[in-house]
Amino acid sequence: MKTERPTARRVLGMVIGIVIISLGIAIFKQSHLGNDSITALNIRLSELLGISLGVQNICTNLLFLVVEFIWGRKYIGLGTLVNGLGCGFIITFFYDIIAGWFGPAEQLPIQLLWVAVPVTAFGCSLYQTADLGVAPYDSLALALQDHLHKPYFGCRVFTDALCAAITFLLGGLVGIGTLVCAFGLGPFIQFFNGAFSEKVLQYKPVETS
Repeated sequence: MKTERPTARRVLGMVIGIVIISLGIAIFKQSHLGNDSITALNIRLSELLGISLGVQNICTNLLFLVVEFIWGRKYIGLGTLVNGLGCGFIITFFYDIIAGWFGPAEQLPIQLLWVAVPVTAFGCSLYQTADLGVAPYDSLALALQDHLHKPYFGCRVFTDALCAAITFLLGGLVGIGTLVCAFGLGPFIQFFNGAFSEKVLQYKPVETS
């Protein structure tokens, strides 16, 4: 990650990106076809514990933040704080609106899934291009890559698969949406990086590991 002073453009891009990511995750949830692994786990834990997704998201991020502080401190930044504290509440806000609009959406899951993929990828593109810190969960794969010297893709698949397995064992929903997140977001993110985010934010992150 770069260490130069962040611009207002990048900060705004990071915040907008997190809001859009939250919207995409809310659409994924409404599709009833499964969310990304960490969101699916947080949703199930919030159901079991009887607390809101926003509160559960903060609890999980605090746990992962300890790991990030020990093994991935260089990935901590403003984006880590905003994502860790705000994402769960924003998802709940959007989901309540979408659920009220579509109802159970029993005849729309595939359509919603197709909408959710590019929406979430667009948000991820803005958030990552801003380069202002990585969410605690996202830092796990990066830390594994740094310390084990293994390819990032394999490390990310491992963390996602582990979360998905825990979600399944706890009785949570793991579906096609989970698989789509794992394998379908990457190409869309790469497209949005070059076609929009890097041009609008006037910034291109540089890998340091």
